[in-house]
Amino acid sequence: MAIELSDYRLTQYAHGGGCACKIPPGELEQTLAGLAPWTTPDLLVGLDTGDDAAVVRIDHSGRAVVATTDFFTAVVDNAYDFGQIAAANALSDIYAMGAEPLIGLNLVGWPREVLPMELLAEVLRGGAEVARQAHLHLAGGQSIDDPEPKYGLAVTGLADENRLFRNDAAEPGLPLTLTKPLGIGVLNNRHKATGEVFDQAIETMTTLNAAAADAAHTRGVLAATDVTGFGLLGHGYKMARASDVSFVIDHAAVDYLDGARQSLTDGYVSGGTRRNLAWVQGQLDTRLDEDELLLLADAQTSGGLLVAGELPGYPIIGEIVPAAERRLIVR
Repeated sequence: MAIELSDYRLTQYAHGGGCACKIPPGELEQTLAGLAPWTTPDLLVGLDTGDDAAVVRIDHSGRAVVATTDFFTAVVDNAYDFGQIAAANALSDIYAMGAEPLIGLNLVGWPREVLPMELLAEVLRGGAEVARQAHLHLAGGQSIDDPEPKYGLAVTGLADENRLFRNDAAEPGLPLTLTKPLGIGVLNNRHKATGEVFDQAIETMTTLNAAAADAAHTRGVLAATDVTGFGLLGHGYKMARASDVSFVIDHAAVDYLDGARQSLTDGYVSGGTRRNLAWVQGQLDTRLDEDELLLLADAQTSGGLLVAGELPGYPIIGEIVPAAERRLIVR
């Protein structure tokens, strides 16, 4: 009997899934600590604060180029959905900086002797559809023969340097807004283990952060980041540390996808999520139990924006306060 493309489960060819397969944040920071790349004052955002993308001033009118790249192993079994999710996730860094996407390049790793090239075509078709939605010129890229299927984009955007969203510009007195629900990580982990499909999670991951970024510009926001592989706690900690403030998070105000809590209870917690929590443990002031903290540290793929400011239509999950003994105060 001939094998149909839908019979292939992409997640079974990957050791991890989506942004949960990132190198742990603590290890990454130690690795980068000794690097001193060549630069000039025209580099507006670089390695220093661990922001979402690099930003370079290109002329004296305030125009800046924003560059980022993101790729990962399969997070869902469906090839077209995987392409959409990976492309939306890569574009998220552009929106998290307050930029407009301009051009993208495909990044592909593919086990060409194991998985049919027709399946790769479906991945690329999904990525192209998201690029179309973002008005992104998708123009070529790079592919390699790889034991695991991987996909993502290198994306370049344009921004006004005076309207950037930076992770070091959060100020005390502002509310914290989160634009997508959490729980993507535990649901994806369950999907990989059982094959169950969670349509709400796929819809969330394939939704661009463009509307949220536009709303943030309208409100005059100066500080934001996107919540991906390091979870809400990990990305919140990076932003609070970069801005020399503390974040107070109201755990009861955080929205979760349907089935996320049950998936946690059933044990579908990734190693990446546990590493996220371990990384921020010393910066936590909280009385919450481990399960609640694991949900807040859940490794997201193509998650929402964490914004220093109020955005109409999105939940406020906390506030920014002057720097305290701990960077994260979770109540």
